[in-house]
Amino acid sequence: MHKNVGNIDKVLRIIAGVVLIGLTLGGIIGVWGWIGVLPLATGLLGWCPAYSLLGIKTCPACGKK
Repeated sequence: MHKNVGNIDKVLRIIAGVVLIGLTLGGIIGVWGWIGVLPLATGLLGWCPAYSLLGIKTCPACGKK
């Protein structure tokens, strides 16, 4: 598992995840809001399985060792 999510991407994923989970807990949106766990997890881990499959990296230093 190599990191493939850049800093800006991480922040946006974490914000989106927290907002979706918060809206769900607040009863504003339905159960589908729990999908916010996915962007939250990928933002915290810095790795996105979809990016790996598609060969995408939003982190400039991710390809370097």
